[in-house]
Amino acid sequence: MSYRYVTKFALNAMPLTQAEVQKNLHRLAPSSRERAEQLYDIERQATARFSGQIDELEAAIGMLHLGDHIGWKPLVLIHNKRTIRKYEEILGIQIRDFFPEEGPSAERSLGYKIATKIGNFWKAVSGDIKSDELKAQRREIA
Repeated sequence: MSYRYVTKFALNAMPLTQAEVQKNLHRLAPSSRERAEQLYDIERQATARFSGQIDELEAAIGMLHLGDHIGWKPLVLIHNKRTIRKYEEILGIQIRDFFPEEGPSAERSLGYKIATKIGNFWKAVSGDIKSDELKAQRREIA
């Protein structure tokens, strides 16, 4: 059994406790009416302009709604440069300008926690630092 399989199985098999859910709720980015309207307008415009595979639009909209919570640094760790550029084009935004560097829920990104412990975030993003743990948990959230 591979390390990745064990990690994924262990994380998926253990639901969050009510206390962990409450803690996560308190860590979510605060939302204002103006920000909600801004996100909604971007989503509507992107949907109206979009032509292509619907799963790409869906994923871009998902990134739009998670960005305030986790920040752009975890996003660039989760997605490769080409995917980020594609989603930015779909949404009509630049994630580094639109989202905080690190959102209030950034620490829930296991890959981001590992990358910051390694010490050189950009080397972790580029793959210059080889870490089996980072590779296995790059897209996991706790």
